[in-house]
Amino acid sequence: MARIISIVNQKGGVGKTTTAINLASSLAKEGKRVLLIDMDAQGNATSGIGIDTQQVERSLYNVLVHGTPLEDIILLTQVERLDIAPSHVDLAGAAVELVPIDRREFRLREAIAALTVAYDFILIDCPPSLGLLTINGIVGSNEVLIPVQTEYYALEGLGQLLRTLELIQQHLQPQLSIVGAVLTMFDKRNRLSDAVFRDIYQHFPYTVFRSVIPRNVRLAEAPSYGKPISEYDPFSKGARAYMKLAREIILSTPPQQPSPQQSSDSILNTTNNTTI
Repeated sequence: MARIISIVNQKGGVGKTTTAINLASSLAKEGKRVLLIDMDAQGNATSGIGIDTQQVERSLYNVLVHGTPLEDIILLTQVERLDIAPSHVDLAGAAVELVPIDRREFRLREAIAALTVAYDFILIDCPPSLGLLTINGIVGSNEVLIPVQTEYYALEGLGQLLRTLELIQQHLQPQLSIVGAVLTMFDKRNRLSDAVFRDIYQHFPYTVFRSVIPRNVRLAEAPSYGKPISEYDPFSKGARAYMKLAREIILSTPPQQPSPQQSSDSILNTTNNTTI
């Protein structure tokens, strides 16, 4: 059965889609069968893997709104063993069209059910918001991976995200667990990055992966060429960091979860005490 991991952070610009693309590619390089699901109407994960969103005939919009089987929209990518369920700009209207539909929060989960034996990992790139599409992505997964940018405001948003995950655990997906957080855009020359780095490791109540994703020019360039970093520059620092993260994910198991309320309280206390 596939491990289904949603990659979530309601704050934009934290490296969420970069993590989704490059973690998926790195897992495939490790011999795993991977499906990347692009839940964001911007389609950055789709274009970042080399697929023109304007040429996509059927996307997740068709799956969520019209009930098209998920396997009917899946496309092959340039990375062996990595497939993608693409996004399209039409997905922006899906949140409104889903409102009158019964069990609208479970549309993605029900679509994924038929594919859990076909893949080792299913990664869901969620939008930078806590709307209905993100809720579909979280409910459709069993685990959550949280990219955390090493900046102060990223910690503030983390507390809100943990409270949202608590509500989803209580009311929609009781089996949901947080596999951990991964620190992104880390710059060791920046004192604030170093302070946030230390505070996350000290106070975050879940696993913080040892793999830290650095600020890296090659990582920033790769999407413009429609390639994951493993294809664009496999020997760069960014590529090595994501390969290390993939190996950690493969070896990881969801930890015993502390109280979600205690988790969000701990993060709120951390944001109040972060200094440089």
